[in-house]
Amino acid sequence: MDSSDLRTALLRGLAIPAHPLALNAARRLDERRQRALSRYYIAAGAGGLAVGVHTTQFAIRDRRIGLFEPVLALAKEEMDRATNPLVRIAGVCGETKQAVAEATLVRALGYHAGLLSLGAMRHATEDELVTHCHIVAEVIPVVGFYLQPGVGGRVLPYAFWRRFAEIENVVAIKIAPFNRYQTLDVVRAVIDAGRNDIALYTGNDDNIVADFLTPYRLGGKERRITGGLLGHWSVWTQRAVELLDRCRNTDATPDLLRLGAEVTDSNAAFFDAASSFHGCIAGLHEVLRRQGLLEGIWCLDEGECMSPGQREEIDRVYAAYPHLNDDEFVATHRDEWMR
Repeated sequence: MDSSDLRTALLRGLAIPAHPLALNAARRLDERRQRALSRYYIAAGAGGLAVGVHTTQFAIRDRRIGLFEPVLALAKEEMDRATNPLVRIAGVCGETKQAVAEATLVRALGYHAGLLSLGAMRHATEDELVTHCHIVAEVIPVVGFYLQPGVGGRVLPYAFWRRFAEIENVVAIKIAPFNRYQTLDVVRAVIDAGRNDIALYTGNDDNIVADFLTPYRLGGKERRITGGLLGHWSVWTQRAVELLDRCRNTDATPDLLRLGAEVTDSNAAFFDAASSFHGCIAGLHEVLRRQGLLEGIWCLDEGECMSPGQREEIDRVYAAYPHLNDDEFVATHRDEWMR
């Protein structure tokens, strides 16, 4: 997929799950289940996969763990087998030396773009951040990432995003501050930069439907958030694909707004909003465990687990919104994905 095809696909609007990490009880990679997760997302109709991102656990980069390249390679193999072309996005983290090395690796593995996290540069100046982004974008097309401070990101003002939007090799921005003001900063910056070729993707797992339904009209120009790259979409993925299609083809209605509130309520349980997102990855694992795709909810960090009461919250949203889960779809195909 060349740069032009990549931009076209992203602007069309895709459902891109953030890929979790399948571990066994010894907290080592469970390759069979890792492949099954990729197969699930592809079969559910995802337009791409995001691997090596926050939901995959940043700790896979630790040399003692050594899972960054193996996990990317497994997902690549499964995407190679897919009948439809998929947008392949890999997380790129760290200060400039590390980020360039990761960008070089993911490009060599056939990934189309790097989702560039700036979490490791929380004390860098705006000029340093922009220079860093320019350098990485010389290696691979870049998807900007506004990661919320609650899970390791930093506040990035309009001025930064306005300069970021001028980088030629930026193809999209994942807007995930979980904040309306900061979301508007990004949209306004891209509009002001005149970059109609930069796709806007929601990462606001707390506001998914409203992000899709909102026409952002600023300075006489209008842009929309066309797709989602979401940790939330690593579960109940078939329904997420259907949701994006519905939002893309339907104007805002009371029924869709109600559905949006239900999705947000479910996300509050999965992401552990009540405990400042402490159990956000473990909560997603719990849903996948219930579906039989994961054996357990283990994370690389033993302290990263569900919070007290979180399991009961997941029980509650399962009971309240049965139309949002895709358990039947998973049960029908799980055994073939596990082969």
